[in-house]
Amino acid sequence: FETMDVVMGTALVLIVIEAARRAAGLAVPLIAVVSVGYALLGPYLPDVMAHKGYSIQRLFTYLSLSTDGIFGVPIGVSANFILLFILYGALLRKTGAGQFFTDVAFALTGWTRGGPAKAAVVSSTFFGMISGSSVANTVTTGTFTIPLMKRTGYPAYFAGGVEASSSTMGQIMPPIMGAAAFIMAEFLSVPYYKVCIAAAIPATLAFFSTFMQVHFRAVSMGLVGIPRNELPKIGAAFAAGWHHLFSIVLLIAFLARDFSPERAVFWAIVATIVTSLIMRIVRKEPLRAYGKLLMEGLVEGSTGAVEVAAACAAAGIIIGSITMTGLGIKFSSMIVDASLGKLYLALPFTMIACLFLGMGVPTTAQYVIISALVAPALVQMGVLPMAAHLFILYFGTRADITPPVALAAYAGAGIALSDPWKTGLAAFQLGIAGFIIPFMFVYAPELIFVGPIGHILGAILTATFGVYCLAAAVQRCLLIKTRWYETLLLLLIALLLIKPGIRTDLTGVALFVVVFLLQWFRRKREVSPVPQA
Repeated sequence: FETMDVVMGTALVLIVIEAARRAAGLAVPLIAVVSVGYALLGPYLPDVMAHKGYSIQRLFTYLSLSTDGIFGVPIGVSANFILLFILYGALLRKTGAGQFFTDVAFALTGWTRGGPAKAAVVSSTFFGMISGSSVANTVTTGTFTIPLMKRTGYPAYFAGGVEASSSTMGQIMPPIMGAAAFIMAEFLSVPYYKVCIAAAIPATLAFFSTFMQVHFRAVSMGLVGIPRNELPKIGAAFAAGWHHLFSIVLLIAFLARDFSPERAVFWAIVATIVTSLIMRIVRKEPLRAYGKLLMEGLVEGSTGAVEVAAACAAAGIIIGSITMTGLGIKFSSMIVDASLGKLYLALPFTMIACLFLGMGVPTTAQYVIISALVAPALVQMGVLPMAAHLFILYFGTRADITPPVALAAYAGAGIALSDPWKTGLAAFQLGIAGFIIPFMFVYAPELIFVGPIGHILGAILTATFGVYCLAAAVQRCLLIKTRWYETLLLLLIALLLIKPGIRTDLTGVALFVVVFLLQWFRRKREVSPVPQA
């Protein structure tokens, strides 16, 4: 080895670890340090983890000069795709797209029962698509939605939980998913739009579950919406911000036509800048202020991209160490052995690994690490590659609303001035469908658009009905508050409908009719006027 290569390679590894510490906290660099230590100390480890070991010269030159280390897939995707998408999201926010989505959501749903919470679910999910960060989304839209939810009558902890759960969904909601989706497309060697198509039904089911839980909670509490005269007018909201939709539609159209993601988002950025500029000229607004907003958006996007890049580079160190030592193959074998080759045991093990790692690691880094370690084992057991990788991504995002380290929920608690633990539990409860849906699309790949169209439509119908019953069971309310046996029946119905199969579906529907009639007759008795003597 050339001495200069070793010195510069070692310096680069140390710089990347320090950059990751500053950008993403201690968790990612600590895992990177442990992975480097594992590569160096292989001969001294217990038999189950032992390997031949590598010298400092061999390890650091491999990590710094090969395409399996720092300059591997994660940093490549960060440079090619993620930078542009983060920049696009920052420019959308600065030009007013976030406010536009919020105004439209409140105009459409704010007047309904529990309207502010429903509007929070809609606006936070849409805003999460352009922010890609559940915590950033929570603090951005939560400053407006959480006080309105509290004013309507929702408890503070529940309001914070609604915002955190909805914000987390943005990372899995097409067409602009979180940064990990681009790395997934690269790992699977498929166009990005195919990842979006596969994620569409599961993301919509998760959204529907949260939306219905908010509705059932409002029904049980007897809440009403905000008066229409206090809400944005839908016409005025569209008149003020319709141009923000142009760049998003353009992005989707380009991706659907199989344009590369970087080309599609480049033209979306251009469209955002041009349409916003034209609207300001038409409205005779000062252009100097617009120029300042654009510069702020460029700075914000660049800063966010650097933070992601640092985490991706550190993930490259981890992947390089895994590749060199064969830990990925060994870990996959351990998963297979521990689960006795049974998929129904391997999936919960994978879920637990994702949640534990995701509690301290950003979603992108968590996805890269777990997919390198576990995805091959799931594929070996017969899981479709797309389903295996989506399974890992889903549970990486769930960590942001899973106590005890529910970062998005704690951010929501800070705005709601509520108890962080109760807010975390509320967010977990509201996002509970996201813990079941990944198991659904592993066993029923129709939910990721695999199979005949008839089977896909049938799976969508029964899954939607199952998620509806799950939401009612979790909030213990359907037409009115449920009794304990009705709650248990609704939970059973949800599980029967979620599991593919004509027998389970028919049984679930029959039981639902029973619960519905019990609720309907009891509500009729409770609201019937008492006969006068």
